[in-house]
Amino acid sequence: MVERNLAGISMEDLGGAQKAAISQAKQMSDQGEAVSYIRSTFAPEDGRCMCLFEASDEAQVRKLNDTAGLPYDRVVSAMDLTP
Repeated sequence: MVERNLAGISMEDLGGAQKAAISQAKQMSDQGEAVSYIRSTFAPEDGRCMCLFEASDEAQVRKLNDTAGLPYDRVVSAMDLTP
């Protein structure tokens, strides 16, 4: 899971960031790296954004976000508990 502080971001820029994450994940997957974008949750009131990725390790998630130019505060292991 990637934690971001996106306070003040426009909806247009938020959508662009999501598209960049999706595109970079696809590009990395096409190159044989097992990483995928799952979804994001954004809290506009305080600008917090949590983005879920599936990858073999945190380094892949960091690489994806760094390459896509997406800011983040930290990357942590997490489990998706969607029923």
